[in-house]
Amino acid sequence: QVRLVGSGGGLVQAGGSLRLSCAASGSILSINTMDWYRQAPGKQRELVASITSGGSTNYADFVKGRFTISRDDAKKTAYLEMNVLRPEDTAVYYCHADRMLYTDQRMGDRVAVDFYDQGTQVTVST
Repeated sequence: QVRLVGSGGGLVQAGGSLRLSCAASGSILSINTMDWYRQAPGKQRELVASITSGGSTNYADFVKGRFTISRDDAKKTAYLEMNVLRPEDTAVYYCHADRMLYTDQRMGDRVAVDFYDQGTQVTVST
């Protein structure tokens, strides 16, 4: 079994900072691209930032210059550093891995695709 477990959300005042973490658990051999999405009430889920296995990053325009995505492959963890937070950043943030290679004790090497964590609430107050 593989899992993505997100943490680090919470309530912060506008202008403040939060750091989200997303840890993969299980017999993970490799993880391809990792992303953060977010979904505000009544809105569609939107891509916030991505980081490839090679370390290339991509950001949505609305977070450029404020958010930084990174990863530590040894810890199988991705991070989203969020600075200068705004009330409009309030949403549930979802960590996503597009492809994880892992070992199943019975089935051998397997691929998990399009994997999300449980979601982490971020609330920014005025």
